[in-house]
Amino acid sequence: MTTSTRRTTTRTLSVAALSCALLTTGTVAGSVAATPDSSAATADTAAAPAAEREPAAGVGAFRSAGTEQRLARGVTHESFTLGDPAAAYSWTVQVTLPSGQDDVRDAPVSSRETAHRVATELRGAGLDANAEAVVADQLADSGGYLGHRVRVGAFPTEAEAEAARSELMALGYAGGTWYEGWDGDQPDAAEGGGPVNVDVLTIDPRRFDGEVTAGFGEDIERTETTSELSEGALAGVNAGFFVYGEQHGAPGDPAGAAAYNGEILSETVGDRPNLVIDHRKGKASIQRLTWEGRVSSGSERLDLDGINRVPGKIRNCGGTDDLPTDAPKHDVTCTDEDEIVVFTEEYGAVTPEGEGLEVIVDGRGRIQEVNQERGTELSDGQYAIQAIGTDTADLHEFATEARRIKLTNEYLDERGRKLRMTPHTQVLNGGPNLLTDGERNVTAARDGMVHADNPGQFYGWTHQRNPRTIAGVDGRGRLVLITADGRQTDSVGLSVSEAADLAERLGLVDAINLDGGGSTAMVVDGELENSPSGGTERAVGDALVIRGR
Repeated sequence: MTTSTRRTTTRTLSVAALSCALLTTGTVAGSVAATPDSSAATADTAAAPAAEREPAAGVGAFRSAGTEQRLARGVTHESFTLGDPAAAYSWTVQVTLPSGQDDVRDAPVSSRETAHRVATELRGAGLDANAEAVVADQLADSGGYLGHRVRVGAFPTEAEAEAARSELMALGYAGGTWYEGWDGDQPDAAEGGGPVNVDVLTIDPRRFDGEVTAGFGEDIERTETTSELSEGALAGVNAGFFVYGEQHGAPGDPAGAAAYNGEILSETVGDRPNLVIDHRKGKASIQRLTWEGRVSSGSERLDLDGINRVPGKIRNCGGTDDLPTDAPKHDVTCTDEDEIVVFTEEYGAVTPEGEGLEVIVDGRGRIQEVNQERGTELSDGQYAIQAIGTDTADLHEFATEARRIKLTNEYLDERGRKLRMTPHTQVLNGGPNLLTDGERNVTAARDGMVHADNPGQFYGWTHQRNPRTIAGVDGRGRLVLITADGRQTDSVGLSVSEAADLAERLGLVDAINLDGGGSTAMVVDGELENSPSGGTERAVGDALVIRGR
């Protein structure tokens, strides 16, 4: 590979271009402070008015110095810090509140009455506890009043907060230490909040002469770090959500759509948004896709439930006839006792083992084996069809009568048209949506981040600040990949609303959130540029990789 000349300059980013009201608190665009209950008499059990967003112009003046690097013709890397690098916040204890309902999980937010009661009990036991109303930004389909939370104390160090947490636990309550800079609704914070360390890759498909690909390593069911997946490349960024933990399926399996070099290897999660790259040099779009799969022989056909995932386990839900829901439900593993799933040789060394039926088919559609138990090593060109539950009988009848089997595996766009696949097509899952046609369109509820049975999901995952990975297309048709470090004292992270703000201020017109948290990673010239929240780089399911000629 020819190494391109690399130019590095130091610059101060334009406040006009990045007037990040999202991290300057006080009177800000993009956040409404959670207030102590004693001063929030209007925030009753009825929903308080949702946070209104102010226009970007003239809000939250700040300076953000950083570097810009030219990695290749048409490819740049920027690194900068938003907000005040010297900003500091208190540590506190975030109390887990009982929901009081059998079908609702305990969470950091609950009703006003519950929060009031718990705070009163803790104060009676000698702890400095306060109830606060929490109001989130109004998104396209969610936000507003989230409930009340209880915080214990405000401490200069984590160790002091940990001591208070021990007292809390001794009283029979659960909770965790918390740095208040991680709140998406900073109360009483000085103007110039933050800091947030950000890295941005910009790829211009009209000028770049290399290729943009997605990769998953040795096989689907095993994880590798973004650094490993980006070896020898100009740059790489972690990509879609994936199964994390064997109880949820096969670790590494994409938890949503995934296609690599034109091969569809994972089904969608409902119609959640995806990053679609349809050109070798990185021409991209954001599309809501659905998936259809079936096997057929003559007039006989069987609809498939999935591809390359453990039957019966649907991470992030969004399938068919699943429990508890067919809708997307993020970070939840739905179940289905009756399924038919197909496996390609990219899945792993052996297909999932267990009870059921497995039919092995060669590259010409001829049945090679019919096994009464699942779990087979596939040879070149073979694929397997597995069935569990009542679908086992259906697959057995189909296999008995089938002569040549045709496998259909395709994505459909919002109009129901088949997505054209080429050897350069990459599809990566994400969510929620952030921007559409230059306008904020944060669809957290539609994309599964709002859970009626777990109020802590939206509060912690969407409203509070976390590390984020963002992908989108700017007004010039360039692919833009963004990482923001979070859950650290020197980089507090972004709420999902703030992620949309940042994408908008960087000039994106369409954007989605990709996998974040401990998965967030950006590699440039073989070096990890960001600081993972877990202290070390996490192995992930797949990555988006930029390679020179």
